[in-house]
Amino acid sequence: MSKSVKVVLVVLLVLVLDQALKIWVKTNMSYGQEISMLGLSWAKLHFVENNGMAFGFSLGGEYGKLALSLFRILAVIALVYYISALIKVKARLGLLISFALILAGAVGNIIDSAVYGLIFSESYHGHIAEMFPAEGGYAGFLHGRVVDMFYFPMFEGRVPNWSPLWAGEEFLFFRPVFNIADMAITFGVISILLFHRSFFSSLNQDEDVVIEETSLQNSDGENASESLPGTESPDQSAEESTEPKEDILASEESASPPAASELPDEESKK
Repeated sequence: MSKSVKVVLVVLLVLVLDQALKIWVKTNMSYGQEISMLGLSWAKLHFVENNGMAFGFSLGGEYGKLALSLFRILAVIALVYYISALIKVKARLGLLISFALILAGAVGNIIDSAVYGLIFSESYHGHIAEMFPAEGGYAGFLHGRVVDMFYFPMFEGRVPNWSPLWAGEEFLFFRPVFNIADMAITFGVISILLFHRSFFSSLNQDEDVVIEETSLQNSDGENASESLPGTESPDQSAEESTEPKEDILASEESASPPAASELPDEESKK
């Protein structure tokens, strides 16, 4: 099985799991409803929706939502191109899987934003949404909300009064609610940072080698042009073309006729 096929399978697997759970939550839980996982009080399915950023964070306003959706689409296009380039240079499978996880997570949340507003009715407290309602969806294209459900409130407490930040305030860890797509993005990024940094350092070294080889080739070309027979440098030609002015004047004086004072006196001859 080729690396490209494995990358596609990873993306499809994450998308199927992500969308299957989101659709189940959307059509079986009302907004804000909680279900304990494995009977644990700190591990829950907690249905919430957000306007599109990871771990429940959102970008306010309709224009913010649209800008975030468009940014995601551009990021997905760039990721597809980059993964294709990595496959061509025969990058390690682990690095390709890491980028495939990031790609799958981005596509999973894009599907929510693009489609869910069209195919689902509104979700609110005490009311379960309907899929493909007769009256239409709750929002337009690229204006749907992302479904989140994983919630792990492990412990809570109060910030000490001596703390310079948030002194005396209550806190809850882990507060953000997230989905499978968010998990895929997080695992992909962490994997790259922990296990595949050497790939990017090798790329930088290759770039330095190419730059050094190019500079050496340019310098060799200049030296070769200077050493060719029959070629003169501008300074040499200038020096050879200028003769001493004294020699020129001396040759002119020797060639000139004698002056009148130097002619023999005719009377003395007589």
